[in-house]
Amino acid sequence: MTIVQLHYLITIASCGSLSGAAETLYVSQPTISTAIKELESELSLAIFHRHSKGVTLTPEGADFLRSAKELYFQYEDLMLAYKDEGTRKQKFAVSMQHYSFAVKAFVELAKSFDMSRYEFAIRETQTREVISDVRDLKSELGILYLSEANHKPMKKLLQSANLRFYPLIECQAYVYLWREHPLAQQPAISFEELADYPCLAFEQGDDSAFYLAEEILSTNDYPQIIRANDRATMLNLMIGLNGYTLCSGIISQELNGAEYVAIPFAESPDCPNSTMEIGYIMRENMQLSQMGKRFLTALRSELGLEPVKETIGE
Repeated sequence: MTIVQLHYLITIASCGSLSGAAETLYVSQPTISTAIKELESELSLAIFHRHSKGVTLTPEGADFLRSAKELYFQYEDLMLAYKDEGTRKQKFAVSMQHYSFAVKAFVELAKSFDMSRYEFAIRETQTREVISDVRDLKSELGILYLSEANHKPMKKLLQSANLRFYPLIECQAYVYLWREHPLAQQPAISFEELADYPCLAFEQGDDSAFYLAEEILSTNDYPQIIRANDRATMLNLMIGLNGYTLCSGIISQELNGAEYVAIPFAESPDCPNSTMEIGYIMRENMQLSQMGKRFLTALRSELGLEPVKETIGE
């Protein structure tokens, strides 16, 4: 089976005759007829009924035509994207848990490129989607965290997806809340003090396994919990309900504004603190693009880390 044969097939079906397709494609009718007969022989499939007025699709041929069109149009899209290097846009995509510092790094990356020559995508999404996006090459990089609680199941999940985790920074839990919250002026906040306020957590879909949670200390038993699916809603709930969430404490005030504060989480014997190891994931044995390297440089800057001289992700 060849792309040329699929092109002939689609054109014949559109014209309703071999002669019409030959005229449309500027090739001889015997050439088209031979190509289709060879395709039918290879597939052991009668694609067309031939009659005096032209051709019609057999039921099996109609089914095959649908798949052939999908394949041929994908081929055309691929050729359109890559045949002219001078006009082809380079692409970069990153998927992440809901981190404002990572969004800020993406902003800095986008500002450093001529957007008429590049196409960028950023996806703040659920943990499993971050993993599947990188696994399926929808995104070059994924940003998430590991902790003592989720380390084993997450490592297993990453390994099964042929992904590798690269750590960037370690930090302990902070309580993130509205600056007018009754507890916002305290130097540290304990789990017991939070009992009267709703804990806010990002929704993880039907699969709500604890190890997919974006919030550290996800195994605690929270008296009140509300789940949301985006950062804007989360911030609104902090103001409207005096809600809070647990985070890394690394916040981009430029993006989130000065209305919110991060207060250290005060551990207790019944509720110890834990360490978040924030990092990025990428496919095993895959070289980072130049844009991927630039994004990680910007991300390290947002995290207050020194730039690295060696090639990142290799």
